[in-house]
Amino acid sequence: MDRINVLVVDDASFIRDLIKKCLRGTFPGIGIEEASHGRKAQQLLSGQTFDLVLCDWEMPEMSGLELLVWFREQAQHAGTPFIMVTSRGDKENVIQAIQAGVSDYVGKPFTGEQLVTKVKKALAGSGRLAALQNAAAPTLSTGTGGDSLAVLTGGGKARAEAPRPRVAVPAAAPAQPARKAASSPAPAVTQSRGQAVLRLPGAELPCAIKAISLKEMVVLVKRGEVLPQILSSVVVDLEQGDQTSEVARLNAYVHALSAVENGGEIQWVQVQCRFVDRDPQKLDYISRLIARGTTQRHFTPGA
Repeated sequence: MDRINVLVVDDASFIRDLIKKCLRGTFPGIGIEEASHGRKAQQLLSGQTFDLVLCDWEMPEMSGLELLVWFREQAQHAGTPFIMVTSRGDKENVIQAIQAGVSDYVGKPFTGEQLVTKVKKALAGSGRLAALQNAAAPTLSTGTGGDSLAVLTGGGKARAEAPRPRVAVPAAAPAQPARKAASSPAPAVTQSRGQAVLRLPGAELPCAIKAISLKEMVVLVKRGEVLPQILSSVVVDLEQGDQTSEVARLNAYVHALSAVENGGEIQWVQVQCRFVDRDPQKLDYISRLIARGTTQRHFTPGA
């Protein structure tokens, strides 16, 4: 039987690489094409046939939802599964995607096992699961240092503790600079205090924003049993106290970790997150945070 061909669409190359490594590590015979935005995906879909599309929602030029609407209008793609892979897990967004004809939903961050389960389910529905299983390998490897993508589907929370506590940053923490990784100098950052939530595999960590730039964010999290790992994919939720319920979700990966000592004890961990989003609205949001030197306002990037 011919092999399965999958199209991966995401403006973040880091996320595309994670998905490709996960699928190839599980199904070595699988064929994968990739696109960095909806327009490129549209061109590929106009000239090729795929068995499955894995697509981000928020992308420049053409969003994942716009691509989905166009995709369902094409007769040659009738019955082809289309899975949305995104951090937009709110009920309204899920309903909107279902109405447009989405096959399934995978929230960022997600585990490799969860992604594979969704792929198998989608291909079983289209009658192509046998071809996928013929390419199966005995082990799963995502190459992500701890399999650090976690799920948010249907707007649900992943093992979050409620209510989320507000974080009191220790006074001594800013005076204790983190040990920097031996890499190129980090871009200039705006020093600003604010609150956020760092979403990890199966957990949500309240954190305080120490610094932010267009490329990265540095946050402080309380030391605990669950901590992020280097190169793990995370989602940063900004939920500031301006009397709104909107949330800004920024996709990122963990670039560096360092302990923050206070009187010889380590109670806090500094996490340096590099943004992977290239969506213009998200970049504009970060720019406005930097310009104001504050994280006191909400912003929800549009589709």
